Amino acid sequence: MTMDLDSLVAIDVHTHAEVGADGQSSLSPALMAASAAYFKAQGHRQPTIDEMAAYYRSRSMAAVVFTVDAEHLTGHPAISNAEVASSCAAHPDVLIPFASIDPHKGRAGVREARRLVAEYGVRGFKFHPSLQGFSPDDRIAYPLYEAIEELGVPALFHTGQTGIGAGVPGGGGIRLRYSNPMLVDDVAVDFPELRIILAHPSFPWQDEALAVATHKPYVYIDLSGWSPKYFPPQLVRYANTLLQDKVLFGSDYPVLTPDRWLADFEKLEIKPAVRPKILKENAARLLGLSPKETSA
Repeated sequence: MTMDLDSLVAIDVHTHAEVGADGQSSLSPALMAASAAYFKAQGHRQPTIDEMAAYYRSRSMAAVVFTVDAEHLTGHPAISNAEVASSCAAHPDVLIPFASIDPHKGRAGVREARRLVAEYGVRGFKFHPSLQGFSPDDRIAYPLYEAIEELGVPALFHTGQTGIGAGVPGGGGIRLRYSNPMLVDDVAVDFPELRIILAHPSFPWQDEALAVATHKPYVYIDLSGWSPKYFPPQLVRYANTLLQDKVLFGSDYPVLTPDRWLADFEKLEIKPAVRPKILKENAARLLGLSPKETSA
């Protein structure tokens, strides 16, 4: 079974594998509970990747799937990238695997990145600077960026406030300043061919994110983690105009469902010609998908 791009109504570029095949959660119980409370998603079920595939297939959507390797800061082992990729490979019609590598892994992380793309078909990499405990412009991450740029796949960075650690004393050790999108601007300068996605409306740095995406030709913005009815007005304005080819649909599933996101997006004042770009076309181009390549 292959992906039929023409039949898809949307590509969700931001979903989380929250549980491994062995039942292991992607976050510690304390951080998972804080995230659920922040998103008012207490009691939400953590779907398996197989269940995610069925969910998106029933909606004629595709989804980018990843976990976050943050063991250095949290002490909690990540769900295996190989497991995520292998599980996605069983559903190539709807799932697109990304990986996550803690930059603190150094050369071992670089080797893992190359192996994941070559052997497992990984299509991009997710970074969460606040959760992983590093500044995006820290040279510790540069060998990993260099490899990702060479591999020709995107790097997706969490930006803005995070629900992970919210309300936990000391924020669970998570420093918000690492997720200022201006720190990613240095990455875009030093790796000019690297495709970068700034994830989420970047509260409290929305203007900074818009500035970086407008200034740097290969920097994109995904709209995950917020209901569209809460989008800052300047984000909507730029999505409709200067950044209409660089804004991407993302939900943050399972804490925010694409059903809710799309229902609220329908009410947003987005130009008719721009809607399909945000929902599918921009992501398809960025990820190198095309009807000819993906349909049987």
